[in-house]
Amino acid sequence: MPEFEILGRKIGAAHPPLVIAEIGINHEGNYDKAIQMVDDAKAAGCECVKFQYHVIEDEMIPNDVIPGNAKESIWDIMKRCALTRDEETRLKAYVESQGLIYLSTPFSRAAANELEALGVEWYKIGSGECNNYPLIRHVASFGKPVILSTGMNDIDSIRPAVEIFREAGVPFALLHCTSMYPTPYDKVRLGAIAELAEAFPDAVLGLSDHSLGPYTCFAAVPLGGSILEKHFTSSFDWPGPDIPISVDPAQLSEMVKGSRAIHAALGGSKKILAEEQPTIDFAYACVVTTRPLKAGEVFSADNIWVKRPGTGEIKAKDYESLFGKAVVRDLPVNAQVAWADVE
Repeated sequence: MPEFEILGRKIGAAHPPLVIAEIGINHEGNYDKAIQMVDDAKAAGCECVKFQYHVIEDEMIPNDVIPGNAKESIWDIMKRCALTRDEETRLKAYVESQGLIYLSTPFSRAAANELEALGVEWYKIGSGECNNYPLIRHVASFGKPVILSTGMNDIDSIRPAVEIFREAGVPFALLHCTSMYPTPYDKVRLGAIAELAEAFPDAVLGLSDHSLGPYTCFAAVPLGGSILEKHFTSSFDWPGPDIPISVDPAQLSEMVKGSRAIHAALGGSKKILAEEQPTIDFAYACVVTTRPLKAGEVFSADNIWVKRPGTGEIKAKDYESLFGKAVVRDLPVNAQVAWADVE
């Protein structure tokens, strides 16, 4: 099974899912709010926090395009929400001082270069850049693991990006994603994870989810989701276009605990465990006498039945096999019948 390692944390199907709290631009350009969200994500048990790195002039030309989940242009949003390079530097240092894994999405070549100068361990590429092969090639040239979200793309448009990763020899993960904000549950399409697994067997898989709540992330785990990414906020009362599709600290905590529990529960087979024996001892039923029996009497439904506990030799499954056979010694009422008692 494909896997890779970031700062000692192994990521892949054999390991508990990595939950990524995407702080993104939910700080609205406020450094102190970003720090608060880091602290809240850590308190929730999350291992990794993700940000977005915006160098606006290298990312886009001035425009008045308004995203579907906002009321102002993408230019104005990003201009307002971008942190300074000094703030990004201090933010990464703070995240790592708290024992968390830092991750960021560069939205331009300049942003990727600045992240590389910061000494990041890996990169995240968003769905909007999934088919931005020049940027993907540039990021892959750093030789570090890459997570790629695949919203707004199909297998054919994902394939060239994967080939770039393979040629560069970098470990990579593919996150299924639907770029709707919020995503209706019937548009999440968790079946796409299996399609990604079939098309790209060397990829670590996961889900970047924009539906409400943590539910679909839980469902992704048994389908092979090793990375679970959700937008995160410290409070739903804060402003911001991504706040409504985020999880708060309580939901993030449930995501972490729930995804680990589900992963631990996967696999196995239907057999009786040795650890179930204490329960067997009281829960199984065994053959017992329903009245005193004299040696030579024949077992029948009139003189034996099945009762707990399960400490007797002859279990309920063998009850009817005793019919027509004789008892070889006197037995009192409510005696557990043993095989040595049967003719």
